[in-house]
Amino acid sequence: MLRIFFGKHPKEIYNTEVYYANQYDKMWVMEPFAKKIIKDIDDSTVIGPDLIENDIFGKFNSTELSAGVKTLLLIYNQPKKIFNISNCGDNCSKYLLEMAENKDITVSLHHLMDFGKSFSVKIINEGKRKVITDPIEYLMLADRYLRGEENEG
Repeated sequence: MLRIFFGKHPKEIYNTEVYYANQYDKMWVMEPFAKKIIKDIDDSTVIGPDLIENDIFGKFNSTELSAGVKTLLLIYNQPKKIFNISNCGDNCSKYLLEMAENKDITVSLHHLMDFGKSFSVKIINEGKRKVITDPIEYLMLADRYLRGEENEG
């Protein structure tokens, strides 16, 4: 289940780009999931460990991937940590949901991310850990917590 905390979580890793640069393993990109998201989100192809190619940028290492891909790779490889997914665009949301099908993932979110019309997430600002499947209810809770009302862990 994808567990979302709206706003700043006390245990979040806020700057995922800096964290990635200091924590990544060059073999992370060799996983099938990594290759899939790199191809889809960054329109790039994994050539080898820490070697990626793109028609525009040529060959580069994984520290040059987009912030969204780096954040997804961190979540995939370090699922017990809480990462700020506001570095991710809406094109990352389907992969967040896909990862959360097999394991619990907790993230912080500082903006409204579009998860589409069919999703299930758990909003953990609520003391009762409310599961949301309705886009309107998700929007209302995001608005409530991101404006600073009742932001509790």
